[in-house]
Amino acid sequence: MKRKSFKDVDCPIAQTLERVGEQWTILILRDALRGKRRFDEFQTSLDIAPAMLIKRLSALVEARLMERSRYCEKPARYEYLLTEAGREFQSVIQALIAYGNAHYSAGKPAVNFVDTETGRPVDPIMVDRLTLEPLRAPRFRLVDRDKP
Repeated sequence: MKRKSFKDVDCPIAQTLERVGEQWTILILRDALRGKRRFDEFQTSLDIAPAMLIKRLSALVEARLMERSRYCEKPARYEYLLTEAGREFQSVIQALIAYGNAHYSAGKPAVNFVDTETGRPVDPIMVDRLTLEPLRAPRFRLVDRDKP
């Protein structure tokens, strides 16, 4: 079954899903944020078919979330580096992990965020930059550009 394209949909969620809405893509970005760079590192970590990994990495390069850089001439070998946009995806990964830990971990999160200075686990939340208030209803809500 062919996946529906969101390329022409005027919505930031749809536009983001057009680029990262496939499950392998988000897991590749997660691994890249953990420091993985090379094809074999992604393949080993994800246990993904080579053809699928090639397809997903190419899509990430095309979406400008990663860039391909040669690290060996003979044979030609490449690594995949996060771009600025790719590094900024970390907040999305953090939100997915926090949500998964809260709702699907059965009390034992497989992944935590920790303060690198203290080792203390941290609980990430998204806040308004101006007020530093958590973005939660009823105070905050989604609205379309043309509607108050």
